[in-house]
Amino acid sequence: MIVRQSNGQGYVFYPSTVWVDPSEQEIKRLFDDLEEVIRLPDAWKDVTVDFTYCEFLNHTAVACLGGLARLVESRGGRMRFSWETLSKAIYTNLAQNGFIFDFDRSRSPWDGNSVPYWSAIRHEPQAVVEYLRDRWLGKGWVNVSDGLRNGIAGQVSELYLNAFDHSQSQIGVVSCGQYYETTGLLQLTIADFGVGIPGTVCGLPQNHGLSTCEALRWAFSLGNSSRQGICSGMGLSLTEEFVAKNHGKLSLYTHDGRVTVDHNGTRY
Repeated sequence: MIVRQSNGQGYVFYPSTVWVDPSEQEIKRLFDDLEEVIRLPDAWKDVTVDFTYCEFLNHTAVACLGGLARLVESRGGRMRFSWETLSKAIYTNLAQNGFIFDFDRSRSPWDGNSVPYWSAIRHEPQAVVEYLRDRWLGKGWVNVSDGLRNGIAGQVSELYLNAFDHSQSQIGVVSCGQYYETTGLLQLTIADFGVGIPGTVCGLPQNHGLSTCEALRWAFSLGNSSRQGICSGMGLSLTEEFVAKNHGKLSLYTHDGRVTVDHNGTRY
């Protein structure tokens, strides 16, 4: 929810609650809230984030909120966080994972159950692999050999490569994650605020007029790539195969579409 400040000098954005395992309704509300801020006239983009009505922010919401702030800044606006409106639990998590430090340097992060908040404007392959290998998989939350850890990090890094190469994002890529002890789930979110897969795919002459679902199916088909004239088109297809075979789960949201990949197959 976003409201105009009474003095007419900006807006107040109230993030919604997004729980550990969010419902489709929560995800939709999260994206609707982001879109509401993105559509503000640039001349009025002075936004204060107030967490008064937010009970919980999962890692996906954290990544999206950080990306939104950088997007507003890239367009000449300002997004300020009212840290004093955070609940103690959310404040601790945002301080631990480095989110607070990234925006005002007031609190240094520390090791805990969070995969650190991370962002980059340009693709640096080694930095991405090290982040995945050491900060996501290398903290003892999952029992994997060094070889398997390197293999998983290399495969998942393809998702970052796709985001950097195809999204045309003004802010690069934002990422963070969380290990949930009660469920044993280790999760990771990647966000880019770019043109989206349909925007890229449908920009190709042969794909004009494709629906969101059709564009996603095209993107996940082995050999297809929006990088014309380059030997590519392996990333999403191989990641899909890897996730399914290893009983993981991949959820991809873009425009009005969603792809879910798990051991039961791929659903659009």
